[in-house]
Amino acid sequence: MEILESYDLTRCAHSAAQLAGCDAKTVRRYVALREAGGGDPLLARTAPRPKLIDAYLPKVEELVDASKAKIRADKVHERLVAMGFTGTERTTRRAVRQAKIAWRAGQRRTYRPWVSEPGLWLQFDWGDGPRVAGRKTYLFCAWLAWSRFRVVIPVFDQTMGTLIACLDATLRRLGGVPAYLLGDNAKTVTVEHVAGVAVRHPTVVAAGRHYGTTVQSCEPFDPESKGGVEATVRVAKADLVPTETNLRGAYATFADLVTACEQWCEHINARVHRETGAAPIDRLAVERGHLHVLPADPHTAALGEERLVNEDQTVRFGSVRYSTPPGHVGTRVWCRAVGEELAIVAMTAAGTVEIARHQLSTPGNPRIVDEHYPHHPGGNHPRPPRPRARTKAEADFLAIGDGAHAWLVEAAATGTSRVRAKMARAVEFATILDAARVDQALGLAAAAGRFDDADLGAILDHLATRGEPGDLVRVDETYSVQPGTASWERFGR
Repeated sequence: MEILESYDLTRCAHSAAQLAGCDAKTVRRYVALREAGGGDPLLARTAPRPKLIDAYLPKVEELVDASKAKIRADKVHERLVAMGFTGTERTTRRAVRQAKIAWRAGQRRTYRPWVSEPGLWLQFDWGDGPRVAGRKTYLFCAWLAWSRFRVVIPVFDQTMGTLIACLDATLRRLGGVPAYLLGDNAKTVTVEHVAGVAVRHPTVVAAGRHYGTTVQSCEPFDPESKGGVEATVRVAKADLVPTETNLRGAYATFADLVTACEQWCEHINARVHRETGAAPIDRLAVERGHLHVLPADPHTAALGEERLVNEDQTVRFGSVRYSTPPGHVGTRVWCRAVGEELAIVAMTAAGTVEIARHQLSTPGNPRIVDEHYPHHPGGNHPRPPRPRARTKAEADFLAIGDGAHAWLVEAAATGTSRVRAKMARAVEFATILDAARVDQALGLAAAAGRFDDADLGAILDHLATRGEPGDLVRVDETYSVQPGTASWERFGR
């Protein structure tokens, strides 16, 4: 404006240039643009100058289009040099950059805003979790579309049983079932694609029928079609997986990871969402009124892998034997890994009931609980014999009492001779005397290791004349009655 004002004052380009402090050619150009009705001179653009790469621009555009804007500028420059281009790589980089901008502008994907309805969609996906004690974990992430409620559950695998169990736990946390469940194209959801049509896994279809919902899968290799849960996976990994960014330490146990995920869910669902302007936990209370009723029992696939209880009351899971309580031999049970434990569930008259829970073990280290075998002593030690009468004489002797059982076991262990004759002698004593007194004498004889012919009678005489025995004297070298030599220590002193 100062240039034009100076020219209007002087009507001379040379004089106006001296007043405005610019070149006379600039004054003449601005005046010519104003006279031609060109508008603001600052917005005027001169014709582009010819460049060395102009002749090669069609080739640059061809390479960018063929690679879908993925090709590097240095590779384009190599091809142009082979075609006779003499310019610098900097010129090529500028041309490639402009070609990529133009290509993306024509290929840019547009989105229609997705306005979800309450009780309609639940999206789920998997994410890589942290390592716990050297073992890899995964994060099952779910996102309820309308309320923006998020659920994150840590697991050790992505098997079918784990997927159904996580979906069941998520639905029970939501308090209902939405109309659709949207996941990716994992083999646990989609078996294959035929003519672009996804073929569902029959187990997932059966689970959806059980819960009264329909399982859908997104477009293959198109994570943007389920962007809500993708964002949940991204944020959960950023907050829960230890990195140098969040300064989170490693987890000592799997239980610590479970606690961290629960705390994260409570925090993220209680925070006001910027899109809805309300906390997801508050919107969930409203959306529960639009969810379907949740079945009382979970789908059998959520209970784990089916196993048959063997005759030794054990099931095999991961090549390891785990014991079960009595009463389930020959029946079908379900085994599922829950963190670092194995849960065994059986179908009873009261529904599905967890009958046992063990710490996960490795092959060669079975988990056997003694309480599951109440009629069998535990451990690997020698089993004490249990006297069982097979003749009338044996039955009469064992009928005396527990002392007779103990006497027979101890006498057999020490290799006592003429055991049957001594048993008959004890039955005679029990017939003549008090059976309780004879049983007591047999118990004392077993404890003291006295199994000679006259020992039982001597003990009965002692009990009759001296009363109850005092300190027990054992027939053992440790309790020898041989006089000691302590008194000879003072001899000669």
